Amino acid sequence: MRKSEVEDGEGGLGEDDPAAMERAFEEMRVPPWQDQITFRAMFTSLVLSIVFNVIVCKLNLSTGVIPSLNVAAGLLGFAAVKAWTVMIEKCGLLKQPFTRQENTVIQTCVVASSGIAFSSGTASYLLAMSPITASQAETGNTPNNVKQLHLGWMIAFVFAVMILKYKLTYPSGTATAYLINSFHTPKGAKLAKKQVWVLFKAFVGSFLWAFFQWFFAAADGCGFSSFPTFGLQAYNRRFYFDFSSTYVGVGMICPYMVNISLLIGAIISWGIMWPVIESKKGHWYSADIPGNSLHGIQGYRVFLAIAMILGDGLFQVVYMAVLTLSSFMQQLVHRNESEDEREEGDSVEDYNESRRTEYFLKDQIPNRVAIGGYIVLALISIIVVPHIFPQLKWYQILVAYIIAPVLAFCNAYGCGLTDWSLASNYGKLAILVFSSWVGLQQGGVLAGLASCGVMMSIVSTASDLMQDFKTGYLTLSSPRSMFVSQVLGTAMGCVLSPLVFWFFYKAYNVGDPEGTFPAPYALMYRGIALLGVEGFSSLPENCLMLAIGCFVAAVLINVLIVVLRKWESKYRIYRIIPSPMCMAIPFYLGGYFAIDMCVGSLILFVWQMNNKKQASELSPAVASGLICGDSLWGIPAAILALAGVSPPICMKFLGAAANKRVDSILGG
Repeated sequence: MRKSEVEDGEGGLGEDDPAAMERAFEEMRVPPWQDQITFRAMFTSLVLSIVFNVIVCKLNLSTGVIPSLNVAAGLLGFAAVKAWTVMIEKCGLLKQPFTRQENTVIQTCVVASSGIAFSSGTASYLLAMSPITASQAETGNTPNNVKQLHLGWMIAFVFAVMILKYKLTYPSGTATAYLINSFHTPKGAKLAKKQVWVLFKAFVGSFLWAFFQWFFAAADGCGFSSFPTFGLQAYNRRFYFDFSSTYVGVGMICPYMVNISLLIGAIISWGIMWPVIESKKGHWYSADIPGNSLHGIQGYRVFLAIAMILGDGLFQVVYMAVLTLSSFMQQLVHRNESEDEREEGDSVEDYNESRRTEYFLKDQIPNRVAIGGYIVLALISIIVVPHIFPQLKWYQILVAYIIAPVLAFCNAYGCGLTDWSLASNYGKLAILVFSSWVGLQQGGVLAGLASCGVMMSIVSTASDLMQDFKTGYLTLSSPRSMFVSQVLGTAMGCVLSPLVFWFFYKAYNVGDPEGTFPAPYALMYRGIALLGVEGFSSLPENCLMLAIGCFVAAVLINVLIVVLRKWESKYRIYRIIPSPMCMAIPFYLGGYFAIDMCVGSLILFVWQMNNKKQASELSPAVASGLICGDSLWGIPAAILALAGVSPPICMKFLGAAANKRVDSILGG
């Protein structure tokens, strides 16, 4: 799940009136687009891209819940370059001052690079092709439906597949722009220094806490991450607090209802549904089937989650298409109304808009460049991808590239209205369509998963680029510098994302349901491909009925949310209705990470009750520090694992009866 969730972006602006922002920069020279892309900006982007790729990769491999990291990228970019320029200025060697346009270039490049870590599918559709995931699915585990992961073809594949005039909101892009603008004013710079210091303290504390925990995790099931907080029975049902500062930080960034939805989903599945289904063992499914088989209890966990995700995704796609068409038609009908109704005189807002429009249109990218670039990329993919995946034919890739621009426009436009990217939903639909088109015997599983990569890369990049253009528009950054930084960031991500994933893949048992990095979406994406090639015959007994129920429930919940949002405004009850997509994630993993995230929400809630202004200004920095520190400990931990160095202690918890048996064995 990936959603732009910066809701409090204006809380730390540092300016009393954002509408008057351009007046504050009136005397400052706006550098040409070539000067906005500096060597120091690119070097800083590269360093931060490595950091953010590690963070996103770890989140992908653990639970798949990824918060918006735009603000953290803008803040860290500002801190790094500002510290450098201050030092150089004291030496009298500063030739070019640090501008908000350069800050925007860094943020764009870093977000583009880390975005590839999500859309490249290393933890989802690419890992779903591997033997370890195929062995869990059993069905479709044939040579032409399985592909060994290798760094070379992964990088080649990612490289191969890789609106503003309607004044859409693009909430994350807008919030990030206001934040960057504020950094470069005296009042905002003071707040930024405070945020950087708070982020640094949270980072160090989180890193040291992860380092301390490592000493007690000599084997699976050992350490603080396996602490039976609510008792051993609850622990066996995956209800415990695992002391992960990463997901405490994620919980502080995500909206309250996202975290509560995750917890509700965990309670419904692991607290109610799975115990009932397990009681049917020997009737609904064979008692001899291994626990990780899709023909046993694992099949219900995976396919019911898939049904809810597909129900939510299909509704969102249809709803977003309707919303996009409606809004687009209204824009066409009323596009001249603002011109006709505008009052004479130069208001503050008129000044902002005219200044921003002037600089944005000055360096606009010609349509022939955009269209020509897309055609070239399509030709490269049509030639390269069939060599990597012979199961997917050239004409099928051509069909994907013909359809993708329409879906990309819908996604970019819808993201501008709602801040919600549906790229993964379009990817799941592509799996179903292309896997059924190819068929099981001809390698439909791999073909569907590869087509997902093609579709997701195009659709996701389109919405990300539009977010960045919105940020650039509000910071007077040239669209050309935005586009170039997006291209450079994407190129960085195409190399860094597979490299970082490969690092984790070699150091840990990635994809093991009981391991540190279960990579939940890998098995789910393969399950979707199996549905495409086999239909419902791959489901365990009674699973179809339950899956239909979950699918319908997801659609009905979304309908209820839309109806209440449209017609009920006094109490805003729709805000307390859980999200089906979020509820589905714990179906496979359990509730431990949802508890972590709810702890993060609780910390933020108490903080806001005590000091709302301080919480609004500093909580994103604290959350980013917690995520960065804990995630980056994964690098030295992986190096130690590759070197064969194990933690010295196994801290494990036993029940009283088990403890007596251990004592008797040791005593004997």
